[in-house]
Amino acid sequence: MFAISFEMRAGALASRGVWRKMAILNGMEPAPYFRPDELVSASKSSLTTLTLGAIGVVYGDIGTSVLYAVKEVFGSGHVPFTPDNVYGILSIFFWTLTVIVSIKYVALVLRADNHGEGGLVAMLALASQSVKDKPRLRRVLLLVGIFGTCLFYGDGVITPAISVLSAVEGMEVISPALHRFIIPITLVILLCLFMVQKSGTTGIGKFFGPITLVWFACIAVLGVVHILDRPSILLAISPVYALSFIWNQPGTTFIILGAVVLCVTGGEALYADMGHFGKRPIRLAWFAIVMPCLTLNYFGQGALLLEHPEAVKNPFFLMAPDWALVPLVCLATMATVIASQALISGAFSVTKQVIQLGYLPRLQVLHTSVRDTGQIYLPFVNWGLFVAIVLAVVLFRSSSNLAAAYGIAVCTDMLITTVLTFFVIRYSWKYPLALCIAATGFFFVVDFAFWASNLLKLFDGGWFPLMIGGAIFTLMITWKDGRRLLNEKLRADALDLPSFLEAVFVSPPARVEGTAVFLTAEVGTVPNAMLHNLKHNKVLHANNLFVTVRNHEVPWIGLSKRLEIDSLGHDCWQVVIHYGFKNDPDVPKALQQIKGRGCEMNSMTTSYFLSRDTVVPTIGKGMAQWREKLFAQMHHNASGAADFLNLPNNAVVELGSKIEI
Repeated sequence: MFAISFEMRAGALASRGVWRKMAILNGMEPAPYFRPDELVSASKSSLTTLTLGAIGVVYGDIGTSVLYAVKEVFGSGHVPFTPDNVYGILSIFFWTLTVIVSIKYVALVLRADNHGEGGLVAMLALASQSVKDKPRLRRVLLLVGIFGTCLFYGDGVITPAISVLSAVEGMEVISPALHRFIIPITLVILLCLFMVQKSGTTGIGKFFGPITLVWFACIAVLGVVHILDRPSILLAISPVYALSFIWNQPGTTFIILGAVVLCVTGGEALYADMGHFGKRPIRLAWFAIVMPCLTLNYFGQGALLLEHPEAVKNPFFLMAPDWALVPLVCLATMATVIASQALISGAFSVTKQVIQLGYLPRLQVLHTSVRDTGQIYLPFVNWGLFVAIVLAVVLFRSSSNLAAAYGIAVCTDMLITTVLTFFVIRYSWKYPLALCIAATGFFFVVDFAFWASNLLKLFDGGWFPLMIGGAIFTLMITWKDGRRLLNEKLRADALDLPSFLEAVFVSPPARVEGTAVFLTAEVGTVPNAMLHNLKHNKVLHANNLFVTVRNHEVPWIGLSKRLEIDSLGHDCWQVVIHYGFKNDPDVPKALQQIKGRGCEMNSMTTSYFLSRDTVVPTIGKGMAQWREKLFAQMHHNASGAADFLNLPNNAVVELGSKIEI
């Protein structure tokens, strides 16, 4: 159901080699992983594979919304149960899917790709770059975009909880006596799901697409069976029914929009997963498979309700004959697990991107595939999500209660996406102002209506994802501000590197064989690690590299632009390594490019010197005292730079120092 997403689902099945080949063809990957003849073959044969993959990863969330969307609208008690209202609600469902997903995301937002990448993080980078000559506006957009990214995590807690719980609740339709087992079984399924994350999705990923395709075929068949009993239900496709309902019951319409939005949960994944599948497979999957199947099922549920109004307690599962209930519950559970898996993988991917943008401290990142660096596992994020999801299941205890908590985070993300899109098409694409307002203004009004309606659920559970998002936003902004203060302090105390080297080589210390790589945050300043090395060891290596790693607001930076090197004399060089927020930092690999450029280095005789700073909060300027203490704790618990930069463990020397902020 993110953004981020959040970009969300990104990386869930990236290990499939053919998808990586297509990524290279689209200019998203910088490295030549495959030969040209392989790429040509991939471009001709992979559309079907990519489309199937998109069905499994991109549309898992929106595909399982049929489990609870109709139930929540009619079960809310706000809509009198009449045939006219059934037609009106179904028409609103259909046109919500059409306007928000088909027109907004497929027709407009998919065009705003950032070097082939999509999602809120990519859109944020694109929007901030388009207004880089307006620093105040840029700062506001960054804050808004980062807040939207934080809400992805709140959404990421509610989505697996409501999806798996709604599927397992089908057991109650089989037999009311099974009600007491719903919560325990849900928790066991979620525990198993999070336990397998460390093994990656390479093995099970190949089943995602086929299983989800079977799911869509199943829900379509269920819908058709009941539509045949009342074919006139298809008349609800006409917008006249939706407009009539809105005109006659404006207050009721506003209230139920908070439940109607459940039918587009996961729609933002269209944009988030563009980098993995491309625009054409995502569009093809939507118009050829997903939207027709969803429409048939929703209209089938409407036909069932007209024939059997008592089915409102769980119209989806009551569509099935008794003999099909058990396999349907099993299939629904698998579909919801796949939807949850895609979101969890997206959370790993988004967290890694946010870390490289400088809004979170380094976390342990484990690669679960030897073939694809996109397959990653972050233990802290994994178990943090699990604890929050368990809390949500135990606290809310039913999909209906969770539905009250769901929606406000998604609608806020949709609203933020619309706002950022305006700045992209206005300042990056240079479209006329009137056209930009017309293109995004309509969607802003629609998104705002859904968002305002969901505010009514704030005290019924909407506070839960907002609380999670707000807590993460506080962490991100504290880390960003703390890093800024820390860098200002380092710059104020730093020595000029060229001048320092000239002074050192007036009476040079002893030189030892090998290469020393000093990691420094600022170009042209003397790293603390070098000062400590000279003070305690009183030697310099034969070659000295002063390396600064810079992360940029673009997804990928190719190998041709990876490294800059300038000679400082005396066998010393200033090196700047550039990465996009989706590149995997690997300093030793990047430094291989310096060969033949005046500096030769042997990996066997290279040492990496890092400064391990201890932050000491002080009273005075800077952040509030509690934020400085929070930043100091985050800085202390951050994963080591050596692991994050992929430095060899047996060649790293860390020298510590204390810095007051």
